[in-house]
Amino acid sequence: MRKQLTGAWAGVGCAALALGVAELVSLLTGSRTSPLVAVGGAVVDATPEWAKEFAIRTFGENDKLALLIGTGTILFVFAVVLGIVAVRWPRLGYAGLALFGLLGLAAAVTRPGAGPVAALPTLVGVVAAGFALRYSLRTPAADGVGRNVDRRGVLLAFGAAAVTGGAGFTLARRNSGVPKVTLPKPVSPAAVAPDLGIPELTTFVTPNKDFYRVDTALVVPRIDPDGYRLKIKGRVGKPMTLTYQDLLDRPLVEREITLTCVSNEVGGELAGTARWLGVPLNELLKEAGPQAGADQVVSRSSDGWTAGTPTSALMDGRDALLAVGMNGEPLPLEHGFPVRMIVPGLYGYVSATKWLVELELSSFTDFDPYWVKRGWAEQAPIKTFSRIDTPRPLSRPKSGMVTVAGVAWAQRRGIDRVEVRVDGGAWQETTLGTVVSTDTWRQWAWRWDATPGRHTLEVRATDRTGAVQPEERRTPFPDGATGWHSVVVTAG
Repeated sequence: MRKQLTGAWAGVGCAALALGVAELVSLLTGSRTSPLVAVGGAVVDATPEWAKEFAIRTFGENDKLALLIGTGTILFVFAVVLGIVAVRWPRLGYAGLALFGLLGLAAAVTRPGAGPVAALPTLVGVVAAGFALRYSLRTPAADGVGRNVDRRGVLLAFGAAAVTGGAGFTLARRNSGVPKVTLPKPVSPAAVAPDLGIPELTTFVTPNKDFYRVDTALVVPRIDPDGYRLKIKGRVGKPMTLTYQDLLDRPLVEREITLTCVSNEVGGELAGTARWLGVPLNELLKEAGPQAGADQVVSRSSDGWTAGTPTSALMDGRDALLAVGMNGEPLPLEHGFPVRMIVPGLYGYVSATKWLVELELSSFTDFDPYWVKRGWAEQAPIKTFSRIDTPRPLSRPKSGMVTVAGVAWAQRRGIDRVEVRVDGGAWQETTLGTVVSTDTWRQWAWRWDATPGRHTLEVRATDRTGAVQPEERRTPFPDGATGWHSVVVTAG
């Protein structure tokens, strides 16, 4: 048993060394070539939709961390088994290590946009682990069966893993900030809506640090703005290639726009409003000259992710932008630096591509983007939504006058009315906050004379077309959730 235990530690040490060396090498070849990230990305692509929805619902913005931890746990178990097997049957141990490397290689080189260099981190890491395993099992066992475990070899493997992994992590963190960029002033500043200023009510403009993030990138792409290129191609009369400076040199506009994730559940918080600075997309597309039949614009991220947006939605006069700024600052890395798309009225999976590097004029009949291939709807206008922010679920407000408040949105249509009812009673109209366009959410508030006891509060919104938010509860798949948000409180 003691021999198997030390063998297990040898396997873990060699696997840790492989990952540590690969992490260090990936600083030269790109963070997405790290085997842990590449395998994690492959797992994301292969995960069924119900599991992805569960991960977002359960872990929120920590879904990627949860995935990496899960992938690491699987690798840990594999390494333990590999070490135990290698003690008794060394050749099987080396074969297992080779299998470990092949999985990493396959995941790395098949990621979108990957080239042969993507294989380098895994290859170097596995070679290093092979030498460590050989050193750890260098002496035959006294009984002639298998090998002895040299503890110095195990300690050496763990020490080398700590050094290489620590160096890779430290250097990656050192280069994780947004490069210094000075954004020009907008030729058309945003009209700023006033905030109701109610405690616990979502602020009208969401600070960058609090803005939701949902994407498939396990590591945030880093794009040098000096080397940035945006290609506009496909069914256009004039293909274009623009640098980051080309975009900054154009007249920039600033707009307050609310973004919403299609994965947002009833009462969820996967929505946010920011002041976006950018280039109007309709002007760029007019210059490129869409050709007949080009009814879809396929946008590509630097990591290969794709979205498909109706060409009409980018040219119908709405404030569709190639955004370079967010709330008065350059885009944060996690929100798409240096350039991303913003299209009011459409869920993010068909419009809000981050780390944007390409726009291809295409057709819905010719190409299915990332999420459409996985069963999500091709067209995804945002549905009318309302949410109670205060009082919180299961809270215990004092009886008497209680402020009930929240936000509602129906981008491109606007919110005309928000109503609240208590315990299934009559609907009460709320006071609405001021908005400057139909592309943002709207704050609302209502004063409730709460009696002692347990109560259920419900909210619904009506958009400016007169359509009332549907009561029926539906899950986000395939084109966005519906239903009235409710909270249960106990007044004392």
